[in-house]
Amino acid sequence: MSATAPRHSAKLALERLDPAATYRVQAYSALKQAIAAMDIYALPGELRLDERQLSQELGVSRTPIREAMTLLEQEGFVRTLPRRGIFVLRKTKREIIEMIVVWAALESMAARLATLSAADEEIAGLRRLMEAFTGEKEAQESEEYSDANIAFHQAIIRLSGCRLLTEMSGNLFIHMKAIRQLTIHQDNRAERSIRDHMRIIEALERRDTEAAESLVRKHTLDLAAHVERQDDFLEGSG
Repeated sequence: MSATAPRHSAKLALERLDPAATYRVQAYSALKQAIAAMDIYALPGELRLDERQLSQELGVSRTPIREAMTLLEQEGFVRTLPRRGIFVLRKTKREIIEMIVVWAALESMAARLATLSAADEEIAGLRRLMEAFTGEKEAQESEEYSDANIAFHQAIIRLSGCRLLTEMSGNLFIHMKAIRQLTIHQDNRAERSIRDHMRIIEALERRDTEAAESLVRKHTLDLAAHVERQDDFLEGSG
């Protein structure tokens, strides 16, 4: 984090917890979902989490908040800085590139498995999702496409039918979601994204295992190359 970057109190979208369940587990789940919903790489400055504020918003004492923060820190989502507080953790550029490479391996294997096990209707759903944005520049540059892009990649993982692969990609996806949201409208990436997605869908429809796996891997590694080329990537984000 930059020593001169402005500091912000991170505002999370939270709902009060249900007293019938374990507060620590609920607090962990609520905070993790809220962090996942943030554009953590697009927001400027340091994102500080205020225990007192979180306690009030969730309707619990600070103890389950602290216990939840311990779990989130172990998973790499927050960092505790002595005498400064708890901050949402953003990866360095090098760490981001490494995450993208790992994601490429996971999602390409998911695509391979999808050609073997996904239902025709599930694959047709991917085509319907993307066809809404083909041929219209305004649609491609909209926030709706950014959301559809995220949904597409989530669906590829889900269509693998592999529970363990889904679990392994879960925490990584939180960062991948934020990275894709940050980069999708840079350098005409949205237009290229749609073309790539349609080729992937065609390979899935043909049940072309090797092509689907290769296309998904290349698509994601192209994102890594894009990040690598950006000298000012994450500049000003803390």
